[in-house]
Amino acid sequence: MSTRLHGKVAVVTGSSSGIGKAIALTFAAEGARVIVAARRRDLCERTVQQITQRGGQALALPTDVAVEAQVERMMAETVRQYGRLDILVNNAGIGGGGRIVETSTEAFDEVIGTNLRGTFFCCRAGFRLMMTQPEGGTILNMSSVCGVQAWAGTGAYSASKHAIMALSKSLADEGRRYKIKVSAICPGGVADALVDASPEEIRRTEQISPFDIAETAVYLATLGPHAVVHHVVVDRLGAEW
Repeated sequence: MSTRLHGKVAVVTGSSSGIGKAIALTFAAEGARVIVAARRRDLCERTVQQITQRGGQALALPTDVAVEAQVERMMAETVRQYGRLDILVNNAGIGGGGRIVETSTEAFDEVIGTNLRGTFFCCRAGFRLMMTQPEGGTILNMSSVCGVQAWAGTGAYSASKHAIMALSKSLADEGRRYKIKVSAICPGGVADALVDASPEEIRRTEQISPFDIAETAVYLATLGPHAVVHHVVVDRLGAEW
């Protein structure tokens, strides 16, 4: 087992599947104690089981990030179990919306509620914990290529991801005095449904491996104390903007 994150405590939201699961598995393999947070308990526990079978440490805390009280409970339980929070990965999110003229108010509110409000709730709660720690911490917010660009049919989703970029920049500025680093990751074209597939199967899709995004998260979480990357775009080779 590698040790790039040895002794770190990490919360990863949306980690029962896809990119979040790849990050949780990779963080645990690197020595972190991982809080697996997502809405479905059974999928959270499955991720935890995979981690522990490989010799890692993890705890399932089912959480809907769009519900403020659940986020606060998740953070409180993290501190109760492990005493601190070193890395927060805000990955939980949903797609949807379609073309703006066809997007219902309910669909728009759902996307914004999970993607933006959920990230805000987690950032605020995580920041409050990290600012009390002499070592600070690292917050990684999952945006998207839709957070730096937008296309027809992505209105609500792109709006939420652009807003996450702004939230990340503001939080990064606020975090400097507390040694809290904040970065946004902007993936595009990820084979996130294939996180449990073989590397060969993922490569055949010609999409980005979710474990490439996980490696990006490890890189951002292990930078030296005086280095920060404000955002990184990880797009599919040959993608046209």
